[in-house]
Amino acid sequence: MTSGPEWTIAQIADEFGVTHRTIRHYEDLGLVSPERRGTQRIFHRRDRTRLKLILRGKRLGFPLEEIRTIVDLFDAPRGRRAQLEYVLDQIDARRADLEQRLKDVQDAIAELGEFERSCRSDLDRLTPPTP
Repeated sequence: MTSGPEWTIAQIADEFGVTHRTIRHYEDLGLVSPERRGTQRIFHRRDRTRLKLILRGKRLGFPLEEIRTIVDLFDAPRGRRAQLEYVLDQIDARRADLEQRLKDVQDAIAELGEFERSCRSDLDRLTPPTP
């Protein structure tokens, strides 16, 4: 048993704005491992920190397996250094991916604008002027 602050699944879900089902899913995947007291789940600081990392990773678009690697490194013997080095590599890769996607979206918007102008021009030529 761990001493220190404790949270129920309802408290954790409310704090992070997720459903109980989401937290149970992460538990089923082994990403968090709350203490069990009968049927009640008790979350300690470690689980709260891991959940915070999981949700941050999801917001940044990392797949769950990458998130697992990152949060598992948190417990590795080298601790935070290994985690930070790995995360920095992942951030670089994710940033490059997002920058490429942004460029692709900007290019698509520009192409749509050109196509729209062409269509409007064609429509103007086909539409007789109104008196």
